[in-house]
Amino acid sequence: MALRFLTAGESHGPALTVIVEGLPAGVAVAREAVDRELRRRMSGYGRGGRMSIEKDSVEILGGVRFGRTIGSPVSLLVRNLDHANWLEAMRTDGPHPGEQAARAVTRPRPGHADLAGALKYGTHDARDVLERASARETAARTAAGALARALLAEGAIEVTSCTVSVGTAEAGEGRDEDFDRLLAIDDDAPMRTLDEAACLTLGAWYTSLVSKAVGRAKVRMLIRARGCYRRFLDLHAKHLQEDR
Repeated sequence: MALRFLTAGESHGPALTVIVEGLPAGVAVAREAVDRELRRRMSGYGRGGRMSIEKDSVEILGGVRFGRTIGSPVSLLVRNLDHANWLEAMRTDGPHPGEQAARAVTRPRPGHADLAGALKYGTHDARDVLERASARETAARTAAGALARALLAEGAIEVTSCTVSVGTAEAGEGRDEDFDRLLAIDDDAPMRTLDEAACLTLGAWYTSLVSKAVGRAKVRMLIRARGCYRRFLDLHAKHLQEDR
């Protein structure tokens, strides 16, 4: 049976859930290993403050017993701590509290799924759409990916990653020959690349975003780019000190 997964839950709802089907019995699954992948996801260059609110940790609801899969679908849950600030707007029962209390979004935002989703599902409130078309949903996908990684580990297969490019900046060659070095890169490495010069080039690309914007958009992009680049430089300096 092929692996497949199904996620559910809204960005500001009580929790995100995912069901993974197709895992054979006997695969070792550690909650700590799933949590590690969730922490890696949260350490990225997010543009908002959501990652500073959430402290993701998985709850295994089914399909695992005594640390091993039992052949049935595996059910995982990741709670949304920010839901405490959205209790009225994200109720699952009761009458509609009105647009203000429901934090309704009635003006579709450019570049988002708001308009397409509102037309598809026949809703005037795009929050019904954006709560699912949200980067927050990737927390459930990350948890599912951790199970796939556990399955690969049964066959002594390891997984790593590296940055190939950021915008027009390229990371260079030689990645395939340095798999062991890639495995050794810290999770909080600023640009997951082995080339020191390429690391700085990739990070500098953030600042080039500003020249492509005008007016208010330029100000917003400057703030975002500056924040991301500052975090990159801080991490880069930290790793340089550790290497010494």
